Amino acid sequence: MDTVALELKLLAAAVIVGLVQLGWAAFAARGQQNLVWAAGPRDDPMPITGVAARLDRAFWNFMETFPFFAAAVLAAVLAGKTGSLTLWGAALYVIARALYVPLYASGIPRIRTLVWVVSLVGVIMVVAALFI
Repeated sequence: MDTVALELKLLAAAVIVGLVQLGWAAFAARGQQNLVWAAGPRDDPMPITGVAARLDRAFWNFMETFPFFAAAVLAAVLAGKTGSLTLWGAALYVIARALYVPLYASGIPRIRTLVWVVSLVGVIMVVAALFI
């Protein structure tokens, strides 16, 4: 029986983190924007503020790093370069990205930045495995 690499399971977990973020951000935004506007063409912007805006920015921050993470994990798995470095790197990324959202939504600045750096270190660990 073939087993799925743990790194791929962590990639799937990162997708779930992203989908939860998307839903949370959209739900928070709809609290400030009406559904008629949301269902329309959105030609006229309807800005959001506060927690809803922070959740939106956190989601787009995830979208900036996720493609790098996904590419690194897929490359490591395809190259047969998985091991403790890729496993720990992928786990760091997923855990840090899951923690990042509530920290950002709460407006906690320095710890949020540290958690973002940890997620980036996770991506770097996965990439580094390709060169070892």
